[in-house]
Amino acid sequence: MRLHPLLLLAICAFFFTESIAQQHPAAKVPTACGPLNAQSFKCPKFAFTYKVPFGWVDRTADMQHESQPDGPAESREQTKGETGKPAAERAGQSEVLLAAFERPPDAHGETINSTVIIAAESQADNPKIKTAADYFWSIADLAEQHGLKAAAEPYEFTVDGKRLVRGDFQGEVGKLTMWQSSLVMMEKGHFVWFTFIGGSEDEVEELIGNLSFASGVRPPK
Repeated sequence: MRLHPLLLLAICAFFFTESIAQQHPAAKVPTACGPLNAQSFKCPKFAFTYKVPFGWVDRTADMQHESQPDGPAESREQTKGETGKPAAERAGQSEVLLAAFERPPDAHGETINSTVIIAAESQADNPKIKTAADYFWSIADLAEQHGLKAAAEPYEFTVDGKRLVRGDFQGEVGKLTMWQSSLVMMEKGHFVWFTFIGGSEDEVEELIGNLSFASGVRPPK
């Protein structure tokens, strides 16, 4: 099975300029999330809010509904940690909750097209994966395949008291440097992952700073 575009986009957004209308259909996850309203994306199901920067482009619907024919397999046989499924196969079961870009994916520019991707996947589809740390290797594996280097081993990261697993990556795109940070948590039987891409480490930190787990986001009754 080929690498699923949901993760490919999160890792290689700068190269994703012509295939926004050629995505695999994603398995639906029953979440009460969104839509984006006044730059605010609320997800009561997983109790988080994300503030999208002003002027950014929301392409969530495109990512959820468009499809592309299968191509040749490109994944490693297995990710780190005996998870039981190749990263690409597991990624194919993800559901995009939010896909936002600094500019349209097909609009060329002289800077990295900063990106935020948030997705979820049911743990029931991956019974051998028990923790967010195990799931994180799906993202790390694909990042390495596409030329990004990990700055360090994944580590615990806290946002508003919520513990997540975080990994930071860096890679060269022509004369530009692309920075990526990804966060993974397990919530309500789902792995939820957040990927932030930017042209500098400071920019990525600012994007992460727009994520909150404030008490104002209440789960549905």
